[in-house]
Amino acid sequence: MINQEMMRLGNHRSVIRDIFEYGNQRAKIVGRENIFDFSLGNPNVPAPPKVTETLERLAKTDPVALHGYTSAQGSEVCRKAMADDLNRRFGTSYRPENFYMTCGAAASLMITLRALVASACDEVIVFAPYFPEYKMWIESCAGAKCVVIPAQIKDFQIDFATLEARMNENTKALLINSPNNPCGVIYSEETILRLSELLEKKSAQYGHPIYLISDEPYREIVFGGEKVRFIAPAYRNTVVCYSFSKSLSMPGERIGYILVPDCVDNAADVYAAVCGAGRSLGYVCAPSMFQAVAAECVGLTSDISIYETNRKLLLDGLRSFGYTCVAPGGAFYLFPRALEADAGAFCERAKQYDLLLVPGDGFGTPGHFRLAYCVQTETITRALPLFKKLAEDYGV
Repeated sequence: MINQEMMRLGNHRSVIRDIFEYGNQRAKIVGRENIFDFSLGNPNVPAPPKVTETLERLAKTDPVALHGYTSAQGSEVCRKAMADDLNRRFGTSYRPENFYMTCGAAASLMITLRALVASACDEVIVFAPYFPEYKMWIESCAGAKCVVIPAQIKDFQIDFATLEARMNENTKALLINSPNNPCGVIYSEETILRLSELLEKKSAQYGHPIYLISDEPYREIVFGGEKVRFIAPAYRNTVVCYSFSKSLSMPGERIGYILVPDCVDNAADVYAAVCGAGRSLGYVCAPSMFQAVAAECVGLTSDISIYETNRKLLLDGLRSFGYTCVAPGGAFYLFPRALEADAGAFCERAKQYDLLLVPGDGFGTPGHFRLAYCVQTETITRALPLFKKLAEDYGV
């Protein structure tokens, strides 16, 4: 008999992918230009010119070296570039030995979870709203229990009273994402410091480190003078998972890293476990060409002013039509409240106008829906009258 859990996952795609595929089929009927697809967080802004320039130059070099294997944890040149970039920007003192190059953020998170989770009794805490795949990776990949802290709807910061009540001696790690997918909210300095204090207290109380896994693919995508705290220096047992998919607009190239700082308890053992998990999962040697590209382009970002324009246009428009939405400080998502309690039914009704929206249930926050505004600005301009009609259908 085949693995029934894997078969279940294969037969039931994420709701995001289901809606995206629905859009592809619907486009064959009404035309792609008439589909207003806000389902997928696929950057629509081109990669920085240096990415293309670097690719063109590298393609003319020794193809054997360019396309060959690197060290399992990534080339030293690439890992040194990652360390140098963070040290320059955040005043840290990381070394190449602190980094493990990965096939994007998903690989970073699965490797980290597999490395840290030691038994089926271990619990990993996530905070709603959260990326839906977190639960699958925690349970199916790492074999731990996923504990969800409900959303604090007013601002999407952490509900510390609930968090502290849910922590126990089995708490192995907390997984956070700031700026957040799906709501775009950035954790405040106060939130980060309070979280660090709580984790230090609980680690001492339970007699073992509680790790903070910081998922940071949107670290550079921030607006309006907002600041994103680099979390690793705030709490010593932080493991950072990063991807260049969003900052360099390279989601299809699958390149990222894991950072295990020296200050992590038993850092050498944690790093060895990361290497072992990468080996176990078959993720050794991230794509060689894009390790080289990342090494030369680290620290750059795509033109995020386009996202900022889209954010303002969509947020202002929806609010004027009666939608309620917490303003995002980063990433490229809005997470408004649906106009009825059942967000799934609301999103189905939106399809009447070919508005493709993702219900918030899969993100652990019923009653909301996600809009990925990494689309052409013209798409938003043309979609706004349809959002208005949808609101009028509900008597708003």
